[in-house]
Amino acid sequence: MLRRLVLFTVDGLLIAFSFWLAFAVRLGELTPPEFLANLWLLAWSVGLGLPVLLLSGWYSSLTRFSGSHSLYGLLPRSGLAVLLLLLVSTLFGTGELPFRGFWLLFWLLLSASLIISRIVMRDLLRLWLARRSSAISPDQGPGRNQRLPTLVYGAGQAAAQLLADLRYQSRYELKGILDDDPALWGRRLEGLPIHSPDQLSQLIKHHGIQQILLAIPSATRRRRRELVDQCTAFGLSVLSIPSLARIAAGEEVVTDLRPVAIEDLLGRETCKPDPSLLRAAVAGKVVLVTGAGGSIGSELCRQIHRQQPRRLVLLERSELALYELEQELSSLRQVLRHPLPGLVPALGDVGDRRRLAKLCHDHGVQVLFHAAAYKHVPLVEANPCAGVANNVHGTRAALEVAFSCGLERFVLISTDKAVRPTNVMGASKRVCELLVQAAAARTAAAGNGPICSMVRFGNVLGSSGSVVPHFRREIAAGGPLTVTHPQITRYFMTIPEAVELVLQSSGMARGGEVFVLDMGEPVRILDLARQMIRLSGFTIRDDAHPDGEIAIAFTGLRPGEKLYEELLIQESDQPTDHPLIRKANEEFLAPEQLEPLVEALQHVLEEWDDQRLIPALRALVRDYQPLSGPVSSSRTIASHPAGEYGIVPLASA
Repeated sequence: MLRRLVLFTVDGLLIAFSFWLAFAVRLGELTPPEFLANLWLLAWSVGLGLPVLLLSGWYSSLTRFSGSHSLYGLLPRSGLAVLLLLLVSTLFGTGELPFRGFWLLFWLLLSASLIISRIVMRDLLRLWLARRSSAISPDQGPGRNQRLPTLVYGAGQAAAQLLADLRYQSRYELKGILDDDPALWGRRLEGLPIHSPDQLSQLIKHHGIQQILLAIPSATRRRRRELVDQCTAFGLSVLSIPSLARIAAGEEVVTDLRPVAIEDLLGRETCKPDPSLLRAAVAGKVVLVTGAGGSIGSELCRQIHRQQPRRLVLLERSELALYELEQELSSLRQVLRHPLPGLVPALGDVGDRRRLAKLCHDHGVQVLFHAAAYKHVPLVEANPCAGVANNVHGTRAALEVAFSCGLERFVLISTDKAVRPTNVMGASKRVCELLVQAAAARTAAAGNGPICSMVRFGNVLGSSGSVVPHFRREIAAGGPLTVTHPQITRYFMTIPEAVELVLQSSGMARGGEVFVLDMGEPVRILDLARQMIRLSGFTIRDDAHPDGEIAIAFTGLRPGEKLYEELLIQESDQPTDHPLIRKANEEFLAPEQLEPLVEALQHVLEEWDDQRLIPALRALVRDYQPLSGPVSSSRTIASHPAGEYGIVPLASA
């Protein structure tokens, strides 16, 4: 109430002031006779103007958030007040009336004075709120009231909005803007000078810059990597605004600044999915996902769920994982507007043929995504029979059920480790691929049966046991970060994007295809470790920087681990309807060749004979070359001295 009374008083005085000023400006006198003759209209101007502003909702907006849109809304309001005053003057006026240009001049002066007053009040209010926030912040933790000297990178629309919103926030002491466009250098945005990125080191020395705010939501991943590398090399912390997609969807606002995550920098540029391909294999169908609680399986379930299948069967042997996934998908009933599919959480093992066949028969399953597998290379290398039995038996069971229950599609989730494998896990997944290729040949020969295909891709970010969460745990513990070899590289892709491409691949499948996802450029794990340390706000400790905070240590290649991964067995592939999905042409074993070898492998597994397993696998996967053993830490460190890579050995870390 007090706020509205203050605004009423200020606006009433401004209406009266504008009325007088229109006469004074036009006639060049402080108290011209024409003004004195029309004093009766002054009272009417205030009496009409304030109700118009009140009834039109002028006082309902928040002053601190007044922007151009709300301020422009004053023009018709002030125009209506002037027109009503003109009507009163025409109907009741006697004697000398205002000069003809008075009404336009009064409207302009009234609009300008009210707009200027709101801008001044908005800025004063923001400044007061910032000071109050700064004054009460010490009890919320040490250093909360310290303003960090900050630069903004980018001078586009997102940067302008960010600067307008941050101008009066106490935690940022904005010193300037960096932008790549030479045409903008030397100009100003929101009162801040725009500099060349080449001046970053000078600005750090002059202003003591401590952090950078990235306001370039449309920048490519490659460009963001370059900028983050450039900034973190100076020891600056880097925050970023959300992506354009999240801002446009209303999920976040431009001021939702957060530290740059390594996931934002890895992998290649994303591609907008094709909605028709996403829906082709699953919309309106009954879909079963094996390994539904795993990293890939759970994301498959989320994305299939959004494509409106008729029913979604979740097969998982981990009770906790299945419970959490079922709860998550059930909660979507609150936010999704389209009819939701039926959810069938099923505890069980894909290797149990009877259980799987009953699920498919009872629920009329039409499409099966086989994501269940053991995937951790060192564990499977240490437990070869267990790993092969799980992966191969599960795939055989799923394929047999797909045929016996008349499924329409079968999709295997494979891995780049199946290409020229050097470990048991990769070899087992290549056997699974051979089984699916043979099943596709069986469908082609018979003229009926499920469309069998497989999708092969590399590492996904954030999956259980992957390197990024492992490095995060080591950073939280104070290091060192353990890297197996200085030259080891891996492909990376986010889980949601990988699953989008899997669904689109399944929509294109006609039988027997090996779909290979474009994973972008491989990433050297040593570079990844360095970048994660810097992004976490720490410095690297090595021979050149003995006072650094976190070291990187070599541990030696693990059993069965390759320095680099491949996606193609034969150097030939074909494009598909999607730019990021290729179709590989690879040799495979005909069913009559494959079955005896698989049966021989089965006999070895029944006897649980680890020694005979490797020859049995090599008979099936001819390019499987098991490594003789892990490369020891001492050999690795000796062949790559610390000074060469800026790394300390594990023993001294």
